[in-house]
Amino acid sequence: MERTILITGVGKRIGYALAKYYLAQGHHVIGTYRTHYDSIEQLGKLGASLHSCDLTDPDAIDKLVAHINQHHERLDTIIHNASDWLPDNNGLSPSDTMARMMQIHVSAPYQINLGLAPLLVAAAKTNDDSIGASNIIHMTDYVAEKGSKKHIAYAASKAALHNMTLSFASLLAPHVKVNSIAPAMILFNQDDDDAYKVKALAKAILPKEAGNNEIISLIDYLQSSHYVTGRSYAVDGGRHLK
Repeated sequence: MERTILITGVGKRIGYALAKYYLAQGHHVIGTYRTHYDSIEQLGKLGASLHSCDLTDPDAIDKLVAHINQHHERLDTIIHNASDWLPDNNGLSPSDTMARMMQIHVSAPYQINLGLAPLLVAAAKTNDDSIGASNIIHMTDYVAEKGSKKHIAYAASKAALHNMTLSFASLLAPHVKVNSIAPAMILFNQDDDDAYKVKALAKAILPKEAGNNEIISLIDYLQSSHYVTGRSYAVDGGRHLK
């Protein structure tokens, strides 16, 4: 069955890979982006419905939610992928740093989930037993559990996002399953040097670059599962065992 999937932050990396994958599978992808990369043009040519949306702006989020409610008859999955890995020494004040991290990683998903929950519930009620509930998936982070000396506000906001997973799972059951994915290092950036790569890989007991397919496969599983909600799935190469 064709799904309608909202993915925030489709301009690059995991969000871009997810959008391309689900478009290739014949699903309808609604994507948001903040920066207009060439990838946005590519996704548009592949048939994605794309929206420029600054997740630091509650009014922009309201407009996005209103547009989706008005123009889409159903919504099966929301993947909250958009993120900002802002270090604490970024030049902003501590209060502004925390406010930005909480807005992007907590307030925006909260606003979107509440605004689009009726569409998710309605879609689930029309599904047969082989498809089951609709889905919300929050992309958190390995540091939500461990903490971070250089990204304290970021880590705290991702921990709050996981806690929100628990609340929405309870609120929206049984029609919507809500889960978190907590990745560590999934993909290197093009400008990462060899020394950084060696240091990053050494943090895990499975010292390899995971790649986008690890996340795609897990999201496929969560969408197809009939009995998993309110859980967090670590994709971290066993870092907690080092």
